[in-house]
Amino acid sequence: MYQYKCLNPISKVGLENFSAEYKETETLENADAVLVRSADMHSLELPEKVVAVARAGAGVNNIPLEDMAKKGVVVFNTPGANANGVKEMVIAGMLLASRDIVGGIEWLENQEATEDIAKKAEKQKKKFAGCEIAGKKLGIIGLGAIGVKVANAAVHLGMEVYGYDPYISVDAAWNLSRSIHHINDVNDIYRDCDYITIHVPLMDATRKMIGKEEIAQMKEGVVLLNFARDLLVDEEVLVQALEEGKVKKYVTDFANPIVAKAPNTLVTPHLGASTEESEDNCAVMAVVELMDYLENGNIKHSVNYPDCDAGTCVDAGRVTINHQNIPNMLSQFTKMMGDAGMNISYMTNKSKGDYAYTVLDTGSPISEEIVQLLRGIEGVYGVRVVK
Repeated sequence: MYQYKCLNPISKVGLENFSAEYKETETLENADAVLVRSADMHSLELPEKVVAVARAGAGVNNIPLEDMAKKGVVVFNTPGANANGVKEMVIAGMLLASRDIVGGIEWLENQEATEDIAKKAEKQKKKFAGCEIAGKKLGIIGLGAIGVKVANAAVHLGMEVYGYDPYISVDAAWNLSRSIHHINDVNDIYRDCDYITIHVPLMDATRKMIGKEEIAQMKEGVVLLNFARDLLVDEEVLVQALEEGKVKKYVTDFANPIVAKAPNTLVTPHLGASTEESEDNCAVMAVVELMDYLENGNIKHSVNYPDCDAGTCVDAGRVTINHQNIPNMLSQFTKMMGDAGMNISYMTNKSKGDYAYTVLDTGSPISEEIVQLLRGIEGVYGVRVVK
């Protein structure tokens, strides 16, 4: 029986995918796996029994990935499961920034419902009219699951779409409309586009990637949209550009003291992936990932360990090893198994940065003694028998 702990409320649609071999526990100490959405895990001490964490969403800034990796804990996320919800928010953000719909609604709410309200509205409407997005240039930085959906939708709305992503995946490329212009220099987007939307993960390399130099290149009256992470933009510099009119509107899904009352900003309370459908999709994917890892040792969509698909074990035993990505690890594993008289019928090894993952299928059951010997090898972070 496997046990899981939810650190946040997780969609029942997802949890219902757990088989009868799983049950939810209220006590973290009893958990084999953890499901999380926004709960901050940086100060949370996980018990040794926990071997996996699944984030029901894409961003993992609330999880200490390096610490987890060194404990042999595989961290999963659910890329693409919430993509449609975020895409719709981006499209809505462009429309709201182009035509002052919010301003018009607020003006009308402040009027008395008198007989001449319609005439007053006719006189005021020019203040809120704005422009259409059809025919305008949209620059998309990051062509992952969300960026591709935004690009394709914008094409259908009549926009001229430019996309930048030097690391675009094969799947994303296949799904991308032929009408999108693929840009090799991101500065072309800064210089030429009327609307710019960011869809990249937050890393050291992308932190404040849009700053003073980037904003200086942008067209007068550009609209900037950020539904990825607030720290991707140097918002203190951006506020000055908003005050000066260089940037027409900043649409962001991340409320903070810098942008909450800034001029010409439209701030939503992190609604991007908060639809019922997105939460269901993320929960379903997270549960499937956890079950495949716990039962088979397979890794899909991990952010701190390499993906590895060894299928279902058809031999007597399977052991998985989370370890440091350094030379001579495999030879130590195989020698130890050979010294113990264990025949290895199948082996796979994958690496990702400083970390690696090995799966060994054997012709006889794996004893606790062998597990302890493997754990004693320097550079091994975790050993688990899955059959």
